Amino acid sequence: MRKLFVAVLTFPVLVGCAGVSVGVGVGGGSGGVGVGGSASVGLGGGTSSGGPRVVTVSMFNIDAKGIGPEIGTLTLSDSRGGLHIVPKLAGLPPGPRGFHVHENPNCGPGMKDGTMQAGLGAGGHYDPRATGKHVGPTGDEGHRGDLPVLNVAADGTASEPVNALRLSVNEVRGRAFVIHEGGDNFSDQPKPLGGGGRRIACGTVSSE
Repeated sequence: MRKLFVAVLTFPVLVGCAGVSVGVGVGGGSGGVGVGGSASVGLGGGTSSGGPRVVTVSMFNIDAKGIGPEIGTLTLSDSRGGLHIVPKLAGLPPGPRGFHVHENPNCGPGMKDGTMQAGLGAGGHYDPRATGKHVGPTGDEGHRGDLPVLNVAADGTASEPVNALRLSVNEVRGRAFVIHEGGDNFSDQPKPLGGGGRRIACGTVSSE
């Protein structure tokens, strides 16, 4: 008599966990309110306490009156090249734009030199070692929040990814991403902070 053997194959099912959080920053002395949404999604079965993360940050037009319409998103993830930033933006002035991580999760306006100015609630460039120097994203002696320039196409869209070698997703939590009207020469000469000038767009990252 022949015996029949049946093999049972088990296929594991991977289920990812996702959490959604929204960051809202309230200004200090300026009374500005910074609004920006960030959704944090775990990959490969990660949980809220660990695992790879992809964070999506909503970006908004800003001016001296406050926060305007949403213009798109930044998608953040960790990579071997540091923080990987994928923009999906529209409605920006064409050309290279100054692009930085700022200290506070607040996109509201603030008072400077007797006038209200856009995005001052975000504070200065993220500079945890208090270097006071703007030397660009590759130098180790300046602001850690200095990012490569954001290249905006002729139609006002930006989709070219950039990497920030010295940053990670966790390090930018509770901070803001700011886009400036001017470019960035990664120097404090002839103008401070690379010559980026006025802040024109902003989004905050949840601290969770």
